[in-house]
Amino acid sequence: MIVITGATGNIGRPLVAELARRGHDVTAVSRAGAAPLDDPLVRGVSADLAEPASLRAAVSGADAMFLLVPGSGGHLDTERIIGTAAESGVRRLVLLSSLGAVTRAGSVSHGPLAELEKRVQGSGLEWTLLRPADFASNALAWVPTVRSERAVHAPFGDVALPAVDPLDIAQVAAAALADDGHAGRAYVLTGPAALSPRDRTAALADVLGIPLTLVELTREQARTDMLAYMPEPIVDGTLAILGEPTPQEQLVSRDVESVLGRPAHTFADWARRNAGAFAA
Repeated sequence: MIVITGATGNIGRPLVAELARRGHDVTAVSRAGAAPLDDPLVRGVSADLAEPASLRAAVSGADAMFLLVPGSGGHLDTERIIGTAAESGVRRLVLLSSLGAVTRAGSVSHGPLAELEKRVQGSGLEWTLLRPADFASNALAWVPTVRSERAVHAPFGDVALPAVDPLDIAQVAAAALADDGHAGRAYVLTGPAALSPRDRTAALADVLGIPLTLVELTREQARTDMLAYMPEPIVDGTLAILGEPTPQEQLVSRDVESVLGRPAHTFADWARRNAGAFAA
């Protein structure tokens, strides 16, 4: 049995579906406890990572676990979370981390993830680290203005990053959880090309078949918007990556293709699957 935390999110939902497609029993963990799909192999369990003891029922009898922590995880007792999993029989742990845990390990925003990686590596479990750089699904933040103005509001219009499709993250995670050969590996997960907000606006316009205008926000405008739904340290760390990425953060990785045996999805692939979200 495989346990998935964050099971109802952009990564957890397709991960649960992929594991069920492969024939695995899946425990889908979320605060609400609802299973993300109707499948006899999937059971929903309510648990809160802020209360590690609540995980015991979910992980009892499990062989593997996918760990996704909200934000940077700095507010959680991750040692107890990992310990609870290990004590319950979990032998394989796949952590959704971030490339920022390497490139910005000393920062307030990504330092806790760097520490969590070390904790996972020292757990005695078979571990795999997944390090996405940027997410194609961040474009869902553009939905309101695409619908109302046919415009994309984003900062740093010409700074390019190789955003990864969450479906690719989910499928790499499924391989690491269910297949041998991934223990002790750290995978950098990106899309096949670095694209700027201007590039992504053009790609989205082509998929939707409508003209879209890029409205370039200042850093402060973007910061104000992001503070409505993200903690301040995460906002500042995210803006630093979006505005002043390191060369390593702009590199395209071939790890998705190496693990899955196919090229990583493009941003346009992601947009086609999610076009309905942008429909007025």
